[in-house]
Amino acid sequence: MELSLRGVSHKVGAQQHLYPMDLRLAPNAVTVLLGATQAGKTTLMRLMAGLDKPSEGTITVDAVDVTGWPVRKRDVAMVYQQFINYPSMSVRDNIASPLKLRGQLDRDAIRRRVDELAAKLHIEMHLDKLPAQLSGGQQQRVALARALAKQAPLMLLDEPLVNLDYKLREELREELGQLFAAGESTVVYATTEPAEALQLGGYTAVMDAGELLQYGPTAEVFHRPASLRVARAFSDPPMNLLIAQGQGDRLQLRPGLELALPGQGGVTVGVRAGALRVSAQPGDIAIQGEVELAEISGSDTFVHARTELGSLVAQLTGVHNFELGVPLTLYLNAAHVHVFDAAGLLTRAPERRGGR
Repeated sequence: MELSLRGVSHKVGAQQHLYPMDLRLAPNAVTVLLGATQAGKTTLMRLMAGLDKPSEGTITVDAVDVTGWPVRKRDVAMVYQQFINYPSMSVRDNIASPLKLRGQLDRDAIRRRVDELAAKLHIEMHLDKLPAQLSGGQQQRVALARALAKQAPLMLLDEPLVNLDYKLREELREELGQLFAAGESTVVYATTEPAEALQLGGYTAVMDAGELLQYGPTAEVFHRPASLRVARAFSDPPMNLLIAQGQGDRLQLRPGLELALPGQGGVTVGVRAGALRVSAQPGDIAIQGEVELAEISGSDTFVHARTELGSLVAQLTGVHNFELGVPLTLYLNAAHVHVFDAAGLLTRAPERRGGR
């Protein structure tokens, strides 16, 4: 199915929840709504579902105007942070309920489908229990399995993994990506986490304060954020931002510290944490500082440093030990930076490494 929004906005009283936006979702693919809390993601999903009506604009499904149609007239599957299950039904019957309503599968086929989804979501041992006997994370997985079982043309998932522990969340991201790729639904998935958007792939719509900032293939939006606002939203840890002065073929970060890049006037240089290193390579500039904090997260080490250019965060592959307050030199290559003009718009992005 193809879902399109044209000039859609949403206002409650004097408060503008969504500013006018145009958005055409890629059919039968995953679109991630990425943005901080109160960016407008849930409001937008409620309009897509038919739970709310836009203040302005039109919503079409396969070129049919469905603006104002209630949710009961739309074939939509939804999972929100606040999971909803049928309390008097077993986990198995909860998951099977949309399959039984469709009446297209026999009892054995329904059982096989339920068993398959339960196994993928790691709840197969709970199929005969009632939802009240499960933890919050387990109940969320039941709601997710029921939505996947429905195989609706439009599936809306509002931070569905937020109540799960870190390890299970990592596992399910991969599983969900495979389930979405194998399905025939147009999926809208809201998250505050850039890593989740990158792992799910597909397309990403970056939102901030009720505005749609950029939409496109996820890898393209990540590598070429159209503005500083997009770069801030699509970076974790936050992108390091440095003020520079363009002087012909050089960008001066401070006297004696320059990048070999052209520019005129004041610009902002964006440096992702992974672009900073602690060992030099040809063409690098050296930034002097000292260690403020070192955090080990999984297989990476995040080093927070106080430098001659201000506070910077470097993401280093592997486990590294740094003592607080010790001198540290960070290295940066001009080929790995983003440049934004005085209006905050992207003027230069690094070349994609390995075609990624």
